[in-house]
Amino acid sequence: MMKPLFATALVSVLAALAVQPLFAAEAGSAIAGNGALSNGSFANGPKVHERVLDNGLKVLVKRDDRAPIVTSQVWYKVGSSYEHGGVTGVSHALEHMMFKGTERLAPGQFSRIIAEHGGDENAFTGRDYTAYFQTLAADRLEVAFELEADRMRNLALPADEFAKEIEVVKEERRLRTDDDPEALAFEQFNATAYAASPYRNPIIGWQSDLDVMNVETLRDWYQMWYAPNNATLVVVGDVDPTEVFALAEQHFGPLESGPALQPRPRAEPVQRGEKRLSVAAPAKEPYLLMGWKTPALADAEQGWEPYALEMLVSVLDAGASSRFSRDLVRGDRVAASVGASYNAFNRLSGMLLIDGTPAKGVSVAALEEAILVQLERLKSELVTDQELARIRSQLIAGKVYERDSVFYQAMLLGQLETVGLGWELVDETVEQLSAVTPEQIQRVAQRYLTQENRTVALLQPQAMEAADAPPATTMTGGARHVH
Repeated sequence: MMKPLFATALVSVLAALAVQPLFAAEAGSAIAGNGALSNGSFANGPKVHERVLDNGLKVLVKRDDRAPIVTSQVWYKVGSSYEHGGVTGVSHALEHMMFKGTERLAPGQFSRIIAEHGGDENAFTGRDYTAYFQTLAADRLEVAFELEADRMRNLALPADEFAKEIEVVKEERRLRTDDDPEALAFEQFNATAYAASPYRNPIIGWQSDLDVMNVETLRDWYQMWYAPNNATLVVVGDVDPTEVFALAEQHFGPLESGPALQPRPRAEPVQRGEKRLSVAAPAKEPYLLMGWKTPALADAEQGWEPYALEMLVSVLDAGASSRFSRDLVRGDRVAASVGASYNAFNRLSGMLLIDGTPAKGVSVAALEEAILVQLERLKSELVTDQELARIRSQLIAGKVYERDSVFYQAMLLGQLETVGLGWELVDETVEQLSAVTPEQIQRVAQRYLTQENRTVALLQPQAMEAADAPPATTMTGGARHVH
């Protein structure tokens, strides 16, 4: 079963990346100004070192010498939520073209050079960011820097390569959305649930926009957003921070800054009544998707609310002992599968999602009713201290174990910076989750999990041989590609 929010570029790639870790919004910036260097802790481990080059590029370095490897990631503050009507999918299409040559490198040469040095590289596009990464032996870091600096400002964008690659993107859309009934339902769900938010558009773009996209559109997008002052370079591994800063200055320092961009936020208006939709598509089983508008860390009125929502989701869906698995799958046997997800790491407000497939012989209406009973229980009864302690231990342990990976450590830092929260917030996760009370879980359930705030989508299975299905999307978190 597709879990839409668990499929964010951050979790898609780890998979990057759903996903999704939580951090608090109150911490301030550690930077004093251009050229300033600051140090901070990272989950009581080695310090994160930060520097901003004169051209605006932010560089974050964290030493992890458990293995002689390094991950280098470049995060750009642009994704599908920055796009407007007529150009949806341009961020994702440009990501593909970033592997198709620069003024000095032929198409595909970037990837061949990384492979020749024993490295792994790829990229992903999300709603709020586009990121490129390489993992290599620590003594080969300069190779990644030289290549990334080159394509940051010198991309070739040959028309013949674009003509081929846009067909690859269209095929990706067909495979991942049009031919995937749950993804199709999710795309239609977003388009209905959001009235104004750019999250209503699919990351991969609407088919009509892909059909008319041209290389000039990509070139304009590249020149607008791909610049050092709109990017963060994150390096984690067996490296010396001082040497990394020197290499960054050598390769990225000479690049010119781009325009100072401040995208206008498109706030989602308050929803004033339940929205329901049906999606007819070839499928074997019905599928239910429900969502409630919820704040992200960046815009929550109360700083504790996103953490309480995270714990609420874990009460419902955090392993075999969670309520959904225990009561709906194994207990009442109304669900073949059911899950919940919430992402506090959005640049804009998002949704708490619940999706599921009914058990054989059970109607979708019965599954929906069983889910709503569980939610009403959260509103009327406090979660017990024992249940909360077990969930908290599982959740915190999972977040600690995630940091065993140098790649994931870099992902956390890069995502925090790129959505505008600041990497320092990584330190507060465990403390904030540990402080959530049963009363806070009940309060967010009562405030947000209301009928007026709800959108419900039902996938109605059609015969599998049916050829005509409505158009649809890529998954919430973006895509990882083979170039």
